[in-house]
Amino acid sequence: MLTITEWRQMSACRDSEPSLFFPVGTTGPALEHISAAKAICAQCSVQDECIQYALESNQEAGVWGGYAEDERRRLRKRWLAERRRRAV
Repeated sequence: MLTITEWRQMSACRDSEPSLFFPVGTTGPALEHISAAKAICAQCSVQDECIQYALESNQEAGVWGGYAEDERRRLRKRWLAERRRRAV
C-alpha cells in the first residue's frame, strides 16, 4: 500500500485548480466544478488510495476519489458498517 505522500505525488489532480475539487455549494457553477473534478479522478491511477484516505480520515468537503460530498457520506456509512461487521 502506498503512503499518503506517495499516492498524492502520483495523483492526476496534483497540478489541477483546487477550486474544482472544493467548490462552494452544490448547485450552479459548483456542479460544473464537481463534474470536472470527477473527470480528472476517473483518469487517476491512485483513485482507490484517494477515496480510502478520504473515508479513513472522514474528509467532509470536496471531491475525493471521484466522489462528491453527498456521495462520499453515503459511501462512508456503508464503509463503517462493513468495518463493524468485520470486527465482530
